[in-house]
Amino acid sequence: MKIVVLDADTLGFERDAWDGLAGIGDLVLRPNTGHSAEAVLAEVKGAEVVLTNKVPLRREVLEKLDQLKLISVLATGTNNIDLGAAKSCGITVCNVPAYSSASVAQQTVALLLELCNHCGLHSESVHAGDWVRSPHFCYWKKPLIELTGRTVGLVGFGDIGRRTGAILHAMGARVQACVRQPRDTPDWEGFRWVERETLFETSDIVSLHCPETPETRGFIDAALLRSMKPGALLINTARGSLIDEAALASALQSGQLGGAALDVVASEPMRPDNPLLGAQNCIITPHLAWASEPSRRRLLAATQGNIEGFIGNHPQNLVA
Repeated sequence: MKIVVLDADTLGFERDAWDGLAGIGDLVLRPNTGHSAEAVLAEVKGAEVVLTNKVPLRREVLEKLDQLKLISVLATGTNNIDLGAAKSCGITVCNVPAYSSASVAQQTVALLLELCNHCGLHSESVHAGDWVRSPHFCYWKKPLIELTGRTVGLVGFGDIGRRTGAILHAMGARVQACVRQPRDTPDWEGFRWVERETLFETSDIVSLHCPETPETRGFIDAALLRSMKPGALLINTARGSLIDEAALASALQSGQLGGAALDVVASEPMRPDNPLLGAQNCIITPHLAWASEPSRRRLLAATQGNIEGFIGNHPQNLVA
């Protein structure tokens, strides 16, 4: 069995970390893979199993892969796979849910705290000599925001959203969430379910934890941003395509929003013409929320389990 791993370098492992998969079949690691159909076809030729993180597998590729039996996505989101085409071609698709929930929730809170406390800014100021030159025992270059009593709105309330909400509730924030079908209401004091419009209008902080779908793509537009409280904060560790980036840059530039912190952008790697590059009061990290070592090792172990389950006729984590 030939197993091809596309964009293998995104997991950041040495070769021996892949030994478990090498014991299953003929393992081929492709460090980086172009996203064109031609590039993908050249790299997966003859594969029965393909693993991909972000490389897209669209209909024009899948219909030419007669030997392909299984796609296992090295992630939770599957928006890079044409699931309808996979089904019509008889290709099984599975993913790895929940492997990075703890890491992404931690990064979400870290980004929020950076917007609130500006630790990096103040550390840079101290190292630049500002404290040495100060006549006072303390100073601050931007106002500090206390989370106690603030209202945090979570768009999406799966495992990551719930973990994030639990942390922020413990820090004294009031948590509200919007989902398509509310269920398993937490017993946190003050928690409430709200409609999306209400969430954006009444939250001091909005954090995104929903998947990219045709309905959510670009839903945070200029009108929705205008509906937010003046000075509100926006956090996105979900998908960059949820946000109209030009509209967000404009809201930050005008001071309508107090700040944004993003771990994702619409096109990755980030394009040099992205309107958020250099935007004021905007923190951007390079899609690393998922990438703690424990998280990546859970991902690899679960992926091995997906392949072994498929071979043993008990497939798991199926999405198509």
